[in-house]
Amino acid sequence: MRSAGNADLPLPAYATSGAAGMDLRAFLPDGPIAFVHGQLELISTGFHVALPPGTEMQIRPRSGLSLKHGFILPNAPGTVDADYRGIVMVGLYYLGHEGFTISHGDRIAQAVIAPAPQYQVAEVDALDDTLRGSGGFGSTGLS
Repeated sequence: MRSAGNADLPLPAYATSGAAGMDLRAFLPDGPIAFVHGQLELISTGFHVALPPGTEMQIRPRSGLSLKHGFILPNAPGTVDADYRGIVMVGLYYLGHEGFTISHGDRIAQAVIAPAPQYQVAEVDALDDTLRGSGGFGSTGLS
């Protein structure tokens, strides 16, 4: 469903036949946002979604916007739950130093629809042993 005033943006779509993610565009009816280093903005896509039960929409960075221009998504991947009906929003954090402007309609993120099963949680007295055990945070080395 489109937000009010969002008649000009295309629906989220895959850019190529092999793309895993649909491009999400900035809905900025009040004009562009000129980012400076360290700026964080929550940007509307102008769309609401209804996902199938048992799925989620993962909001991920676009590689070009990240690597070429210095944008990250601070909560990547973001999750849109199947029962959420609000506007899909994207948090953009700018790490670049040159300044960069995001305009209405610019592709700012990508969305991947993925399975999200729910499991029952059970308390146990012990866990099975594995080769890794409790080693974490680099315990398996770099190479």
